[in-house]
Amino acid sequence: MIGDKTLNFRGKAVDLAGLQKKIVDYLHADGFVTQSSSPSPEAALIQAKKGGWLAGVIAADRALTILISGKPDDCQVRIGIGKWMEHLTVAALETLFVSGLFLVVDVGETLWNLEIEEKLVKAIESFVG
Repeated sequence: MIGDKTLNFRGKAVDLAGLQKKIVDYLHADGFVTQSSSPSPEAALIQAKKGGWLAGVIAADRALTILISGKPDDCQVRIGIGKWMEHLTVAALETLFVSGLFLVVDVGETLWNLEIEEKLVKAIESFVG
């Protein structure tokens, strides 16, 4: 889908919990409100949405959704637009079996997502090294 990006990190010994924290800190510094859940040692889900004027441009129920999964030597980070979940822990558990957290979005949301995604991808790659 457009605006859905997956980063793969093999042989990098990634601290998955540390990566999750760095991503959340990065998003907070950029003005996002976040929520996250770690249903297992091999999976973490982060959702972020921005308030203010951007909330009027992007549907209020939409969020930047980041799924971190795998093992330290073979993990992936998937970034896309998803629906803001009120019960993120339940949604995170469901992601272990299905991947319905990511949505097809319209042009305005896709352009916004691509801009944010590009910055976030560079930040994640620098966090992993």
